[in-house]
Order: sequence, then structure tokens, then C-alpha cells
Amino acid sequence: MKVIIAEKPSVARDIAEVLGIKGKKKGYIEGRGCAITWAFGHLVTLQEPGEYDPALKRWALETLPFVPEEFRLTLIKNRGVAEQFAVIESLCQEADEIVCATDAGREGELIFRYILAQAKCEDKPIRRLWLNSLTPDAIEEAFKDLKDGHDYDPLYAAARCRSESDWIVGLNSTRYYTVRHGRMGGGSDRVLWSIGRVQTPVLAMIVERDDTILQFRPQPFWELTTLYREVVFKYTGKRFEKPDKAQAKLDQINDQPFTITGVAAKKKKEQPPQLFDLTTLQREINKMHGLSAADTLAATQNLYEKKLVTYPRTDSRYLSEDMKPQVPKILAQLKAIRPEEIAGLNLAKLPFTKRIIDDKKVTDHHAIIPTGVRPGQIGNNEQLVYNTVTTQFIAAFYPVCVKNITTVTGVSNGVNFQAKGTQIVDAGWTTLFPKKKQAQNSADEQTLPAFSKDENGPHAPSLREGKTTPPKHFTENSLLGAMEAAGKFVEDDTLREALKERGIGTPATRAAIIETLLRRNYIRREKKQLRCTDMGRCLIALIQDPLLKSPEMTGEWEEKLKQIERSQLDANEFMAGISAYIRNLIQISGTTNLETARWGSCPLCDKEVIKGKKAYGCSGWKEGCKYVLDPVCRGVELKPRQIQLLLQQRILPQPVRIDDEPRLLILSTQGMVMDLRLPSADRQKKEKKTERS
Repeated sequence: MKVIIAEKPSVARDIAEVLGIKGKKKGYIEGRGCAITWAFGHLVTLQEPGEYDPALKRWALETLPFVPEEFRLTLIKNRGVAEQFAVIESLCQEADEIVCATDAGREGELIFRYILAQAKCEDKPIRRLWLNSLTPDAIEEAFKDLKDGHDYDPLYAAARCRSESDWIVGLNSTRYYTVRHGRMGGGSDRVLWSIGRVQTPVLAMIVERDDTILQFRPQPFWELTTLYREVVFKYTGKRFEKPDKAQAKLDQINDQPFTITGVAAKKKKEQPPQLFDLTTLQREINKMHGLSAADTLAATQNLYEKKLVTYPRTDSRYLSEDMKPQVPKILAQLKAIRPEEIAGLNLAKLPFTKRIIDDKKVTDHHAIIPTGVRPGQIGNNEQLVYNTVTTQFIAAFYPVCVKNITTVTGVSNGVNFQAKGTQIVDAGWTTLFPKKKQAQNSADEQTLPAFSKDENGPHAPSLREGKTTPPKHFTENSLLGAMEAAGKFVEDDTLREALKERGIGTPATRAAIIETLLRRNYIRREKKQLRCTDMGRCLIALIQDPLLKSPEMTGEWEEKLKQIERSQLDANEFMAGISAYIRNLIQISGTTNLETARWGSCPLCDKEVIKGKKAYGCSGWKEGCKYVLDPVCRGVELKPRQIQLLLQQRILPQPVRIDDEPRLLILSTQGMVMDLRLPSADRQKKEKKTERS
């Protein structure tokens, strides 16, 4: 008997329909010598420490770090999982051959192999069904081309390393920081500091950006422009930081004629957009429509399962050479819903450029494209995503957009100016994106009349006073871009492509990382912005080890996982490095002396805070900064950890003291209020005795 394991019941039904298998049983479909069964996503996971040793159920520093000699598996404690796994286990043990039909990627491979291991069927012959879409034709073709399951052993090794390294880093660092710093306010309630190999560097990026904005001090500047023949000309030099210099330059050209010194026009060609991978699709949808990365992934996954688009969890923006014959067929099918757009294409002579077809840049899956299946009733988010994917697919084969860029230079009494204007010669692919085109026109372009060299006349110069602006808060669009490029902010497609190997997380996991940070209250949404909370800022301040919150280090780990996928790196070598890292992290963090640690930055001037004989104050006191933090509140002395916490929260100079109980209401520089409950003097003495013992 052949057993086929799909990732979801819906996929199992699709496969059964194509294979003509109709015998419905409890937990599987049977017929023609086959049994098709399914998981519910992950059924099997790694055991918790307490399952290795009951003593490890208690969180204590002396038990850390804990790295199992060999990881063990257990069933996920969700409703229906044990019952469905029993069906799969029974079928696998009877099987002559097992076919993996889970999602064709790292996590799909992990789901299948963990099921095999838990069912003790790893020695059975296995085959791999590799699907790029769920259309009947795609399923039928994939079954004709079943692979040896062990061809994907390196993919499984990378998936297992990802799972186990996340367990090692996440569990040990979460336990360590929660036990050591979970009572920083001094109360009885413990704060759970959740830390992850990927989520913590992402949080650090958001905190760093928010702190940069918080500490930003706007600087005034003056810009010199002049109006000649209703066209704005900008001064070609740097903008002025001093008003007197700006005024002197303005006085120099007042009542002086303006002369055109040159007119240069050149054609600029804008190439059609590339196809979508998951991250660029999520970024585009968030930018244009405000939909979250998680909602975009969910909608795209639903479209995939409804056979409307190809596999969504891809990091490629290209199609493989063997896709060429299918593309005209798909476009022909799309004529039914996009007749006007498709009419602009010659389906017999499509321009298959290297921006579209490139085997070297297609790994597990090609770009996300429509399958050509006509959509029926679908949800609003699904319709939005489907329209975006379809338009991008059609636009990729449209002609280039041709523009005339005209640069006009002028001078007045030795002061040089310049104006730029753009004229569309051939709209090409941009006709499919009217909203995007209008936005660009309104922001950057002006219509220029005909100018001739050496013409001159009166003009109206003026100064505009402005202030420098801080960087913008992250949106999901910009954060996904930064995650893709390992913390670097890159707009250039070619450079971003080169950095993909070292991105933080994978296209399949980035949305979940953002949602995890939101769920744990480390970040919050403010309209389209993602902002850190005081909890998130405090966690990043607590973490002394820079590598644990380093996007570059996390990017290096992700690069190594991809090397394991390609059999270029031994999995044991990677895991040995992870184990050594977590042991070193806890050893170094455990020896950090809070009394000599850096206390924090002054919330008034951002210089370092130092400890004096009686209080904590700004190291910039000689320059006039008057920030002082009194460590005693109503006779109760704050602990060093509490002082650090307050400074990390960037409190203002005068904390508000309320009621007769020892409490502080802290107003942070963000305007957030933090309630710090202090232990009574009697309880503080007891705590000191406990710490000594």
C-alpha cells in the first residue's frame, strides 16, 4: 500500500480528486492501492525540558544552559491531534511506500519527517511530491515526477537545525532573563521576558529606530529657490545652516536678471516590474493598502489552496526556463477577466527577459503568479492579493516606460540654479498602475515650458525656512525590507537580491515574527506604524550580549541554514556553534556586575549617566545638564536593577510619588506612564537575607 501524507485536509482532497480516489474513511481517503491522509500543519514538536527531567520544570539559573544530547519529539497538545496522528501512524506502519505531499519547503519537510520519526517509520521507503501549484494539471505532472524522498535530506537537516536552534536559544535565554530580571520592579509578580533567535533582533531594530527618533533634535535650515517663468529653480549648492549666509546669497541675486545657461534632455527607460516573491508582495500590499504581512500571507495561502495562484512561500522573483510554454496559456486564460490589459500583449512573442526567466535564481519555488484558473467568490483580502499578483504578472511582459527627463540650468549674478521636469513619451507598463503614477507625478514632477539657452528675464527669488526631520518609524513594508536585507535599508533590487541569503527569518516566517512581537506587547501598531512599547525597550536594554539582538548575526545563521540545504555545511557543525553560543551567553551574562555596568543614557541630553556618592546624575553636568535621580524614595533605597530599569525607561528628572505606599509613577520621555511598585523597608530586608542565603 502507498500512503500519501498531505499538510492539510483540503490538499488531501485535491490530490484524491486528481488520482480518482473516493473511499472516505475516518482521517483518510482510500482507493486504488493508496491511502491519502493529512496533518493539521504541525502535529509533532520538540519536548519541553520538564519532559526530559521533572526537575527542569522549575526555572532556575543553576539548571542553565540546558541542551539535550539528543532532542526528543512529542505530539502537540491540540484538540484532535492525537486521534489524527494515530490514524497516520497506523497507515504508515502498514505502508510499503510513503509519499510526502506536505508544502514543498523547509517547514513542510519538517512536518513530514517529524511525523515519520514519531511513528517510528523512518526506515520506510519515501518519495517526495513537489508542488508549485494545486491545479489538477500541476498535481498530475508532479505525480509523474515523484522524487526520491532522501534527495531532500539536506532540506530536512536545515529544517531540523532551525527548529532545534530556536529551541536552544529561545528557551535558555527566556528562562535566564526571566529568572534574573523578572522581578525588576521589586514586586512579587514575575515578568516573562520572551526572547528568540529571530524575534529579538527584529525588536532591537524597532527599538533602535524609535530611540533615534526620540533623541532626534531638529536643526533649522534655509533653502534658496527662485521662480522664473512659473518654474521653480533650486539653488545647486548645499542648503544653508545659518540664516545670515542664506540672506546674503538672497541679497546677491535680488533685482538681478536670471539667465538660462543650458537645456539638456535625455530619454530614460523604466523597466517593467519584476514578479513577486512573498516578501515583496507583502510589502506592496502593506504600502498600497495597509494590509498586514500576516493577513497578506493568509490570503495568498487561501488563493493557493483554491488553485488561483502558485506556491506563496517563495523567495524567488523569477520563473524557470521550463515555465515558458505555460506563460502564454495562463495569459490567454486571464483574458476572460482582464481583456483590455491582455490585448496589449502579443502572446506569440512575449519578451522573456532575464528579469523574468532565470534558472539560477529559482531554488525551491518560482515567483508567485496566477495559475489562470478563473476565481469565483473570494474574500476581500483574497481579491486584493489576487488583483495585485495578476496585474504584476501582466505588467512584467509590457513594454518599458519611456520618459524625457529635461534638466534646465540657470544663473543669477554668479549663483547657479537648476530645474527638472519629466514628460512621458510612452507610458508602457505604467498604464496598469494609474494610482502609483499619479502619486509620483504630484510629488516629484513639474511641467516645463520650452527654454532656450541664453534667454533671460526677471525672476522672484525667495528663502524657505525648514527643519531637519528624523527617520520615519517602521511600517510593515519598511520592516520587511530591513528583515530581508539583514537590518540594512536597501531599495536597489539587485543589491537587495544579493543580501537575501542573509535575511532575518524566511519569507514564510517574517509575518509570524511581527505578530509574535505584537502579541507579547513588545511592539504596537499605530495606524501603519510599528512602534516599540516600554516593555520592548526595557527588554532590549536588559540584554547585554550584542549578538543576541544583532540582525547581522541572525542573518549569518540564516545563511548557514541555507548552506545546509545545499549540502555545503554540516548540520552538526552548525548546532555545535549554537550550543557553544548559548553556553557562552549565559556564562558572560551571569558574571555581569550590575554595580559597574553602564547605567543608561540621560533622557535630557543622551550622555551617559554615572553613579555619584549620593545619587545618579548626568556625566554632562559640567556642560550644564541638571539631570539627577535620587535612589531613595520614602526611605526605601532602590536596588541597582531598579535604577537601571528607570534609566532604560528614560524617566524625567522628577518622578511622581503617590499615596502612602512606596510607589513611583514614572513619566517616560515618550509620555508613557510606568507604575513601579517598591518593596517595603521590612520586606526589602527579608529579600536581602534571602539573596545572601
